[in-house]
Amino acid sequence: MRGVFLLLGLVGLCNASVLTVNDEIHMRSKRSSESEMTRIRNMSPSDRPNCQPGVTPPKIQVDTTERLSDLRNRFTAAGIHGYLVPSEDAHQSEYPSNYDLRREFISGMSGSAGRAVVLQNKAALWADGRYFLQAEDELDCHWILMKLGEEGVPTVTEWIEANLMDGQSFGVNTYLIKNVEWDEMSKDLAKKGITLKGVTPDLIDQIWTSGRPDQPNSPINALPLKYSGKSWQDKINNMHVAMAEKEADIMIVTGLDETAWLFNLRASDIDYNPFFLSYAIVNRAANTTILYIKSATSKLTASPTDAATTETVQQHLNTGASGSCSGRTGMCVTVKEYSNQQLQNDISSAVSTTTGYVWVSFGCSRAVYSSITAERVIQDNTPIALQKAQKNTVEQQGMRNSHIRDAVALIKFMAKLEKEVKEGKHWTEVKAAADLKKHRMAVKDNRGLSFSTIAGSGSNGAVIHYFPTNDTDKDITTSDMLLLDSGGQYLDGTTDVTRTFHFGTPTAYEKECYTRVLMGHVDFADVVIVGGTFGREIDSIARRPLWDVGLQYRHGTGHGIGMYLSVHEGPGRISLSHSSFISDEPLNEFQFFSDEPGYYEDGQFGIRLENIVMVKKATTKYQFPGTTFLTFETVTMVPYEPHLIVKELLSQQEVNWINAYHKTVQDTIGPLLADDALAASWLSARTKHMTLENETGSGNQQTAFLSLVAFAFVTHFIL
Repeated sequence: MRGVFLLLGLVGLCNASVLTVNDEIHMRSKRSSESEMTRIRNMSPSDRPNCQPGVTPPKIQVDTTERLSDLRNRFTAAGIHGYLVPSEDAHQSEYPSNYDLRREFISGMSGSAGRAVVLQNKAALWADGRYFLQAEDELDCHWILMKLGEEGVPTVTEWIEANLMDGQSFGVNTYLIKNVEWDEMSKDLAKKGITLKGVTPDLIDQIWTSGRPDQPNSPINALPLKYSGKSWQDKINNMHVAMAEKEADIMIVTGLDETAWLFNLRASDIDYNPFFLSYAIVNRAANTTILYIKSATSKLTASPTDAATTETVQQHLNTGASGSCSGRTGMCVTVKEYSNQQLQNDISSAVSTTTGYVWVSFGCSRAVYSSITAERVIQDNTPIALQKAQKNTVEQQGMRNSHIRDAVALIKFMAKLEKEVKEGKHWTEVKAAADLKKHRMAVKDNRGLSFSTIAGSGSNGAVIHYFPTNDTDKDITTSDMLLLDSGGQYLDGTTDVTRTFHFGTPTAYEKECYTRVLMGHVDFADVVIVGGTFGREIDSIARRPLWDVGLQYRHGTGHGIGMYLSVHEGPGRISLSHSSFISDEPLNEFQFFSDEPGYYEDGQFGIRLENIVMVKKATTKYQFPGTTFLTFETVTMVPYEPHLIVKELLSQQEVNWINAYHKTVQDTIGPLLADDALAASWLSARTKHMTLENETGSGNQQTAFLSLVAFAFVTHFIL
């Protein structure tokens, strides 16, 4: 069983998830023969379809000739023979600010995940299955495209070993790489006589001097208690309790989502994510807390820019106008200027006076980790990460409420779009994304989108993380499938929903693919699992209907989602992949995840169905002693597309689930559409009761499904 799941783990990463490409690319294989090294060494951009003689470059291809030359010219002074350019920033963010898009700058590939490696005479980019098509079109022919999960594709480390020699050095900015990743890579390269060298200042920063956005510095606002459900004072106290259990005196907070959650503060330094550049140190031994933010003095006393609050940051954190806690009564946060050097100085000072453990995030950068001189260090998911993922009762209800309001906006838009496309009015992907944004922005408590809308018509829908631009824009017609993946940020929740449509006559094959995706989507939502189960142990449930006929998708089935935070939230995840660079956690009650299987036919169409679900305790007929059973509550409220469903493929259990879901959607959303007859009619047509000729359903399907669930649970206990 273990071997089966390790093999399946190579399939792919979570799409729209907290996962980044470094989950897999440094996993060591046993390929070490000289013939294999020669094969890897001989890999070339000429292997790519877009780099064949006579092929016209795609419009979105980026010329990186000058950028690569400028970077390589700095190798000698830095004492290196190659350079790693990660996607992440100093906080290991999945989605950095525009200022920190170094990998996109050097490679031209704009997807959120990837690793670029530049040597003196070669350059390669590693991408997971979400970005295969996108990378092929955006990379120019200086670049080798490494497709993760495909046979024969080397890891980053293997490729470096094949192309550098004993005695040479390979560089990386230590702020942009996780400490755990640095440790493993440095050990592996050392076996081949190659030195991994920290390089600061960053070499991309030295050459990216034209057209680079400024480092973000947006206003910070307090999030009222009626949305957060818990004060920052209570959260700090909870941190102290969790730290005491591990004998930790100091906790260093480096994740932007963690500082935003811990202090109930929100901003807009990162597109689509309400974060601000920050660090924090929670010192249980000294009973002090320090928050580091940009323009600290001015932001403390600035008037709120969000109408939801009347508090200044100074009032909210009970600190002095200068950020000092001197003379303050009650709990207070010391606020200092955001600075890597200031943080490291304060870490050294705090560590020197404590004998307890120092706790840092599993994703802490090499640079921050190396500043810790303590002998006892915990590097693991922080209690912030765990408590943030498990929503309190106020957050749970806020997520439900925001998804209801979001559904009203999406349904009104879809009813309008379908009507006008069928009438022959001109709609494009770009126009649809812009119009849907207007609908969401008009919703109560909306604070923007949660990610760039994915509106893929026809072949563009097959690009898993596609987003429309003027260069790629396609018409939305009655001839093609339309994949629409979108979401909003609200004061009381974050939404992410995907539906697939066809406004004309779909082919039998398109309908079968849609139905099989729907079957997996429903089977996953309807499952009952044992408490302590990891997402990797149940991911395959959503894939079974596709696997039955030899189809597959190159991404995970689900990602965590925050409450007015990141649309991709860890540490839990639902993906077949497993990595030593991710500290995975089992699914737990009151965590929210996406349920989003899909299928993508290159050059033809894409299908994805996505709901957000909350983990909750299951009500079961029997209760095995000492065992908790969990299931999911679906909070997304948008119907499926009936004319794309092949009912004969469904089991009775699946039909029952769809009917119950559609009734809930109609009962919940229908009354909120009283002001829009078109949307009300559109919803009603899609929530009609569905029946099968044989109401008992398919015994074979039910048996196969239950067998797969049993397989997943057995694997859970073996692992």
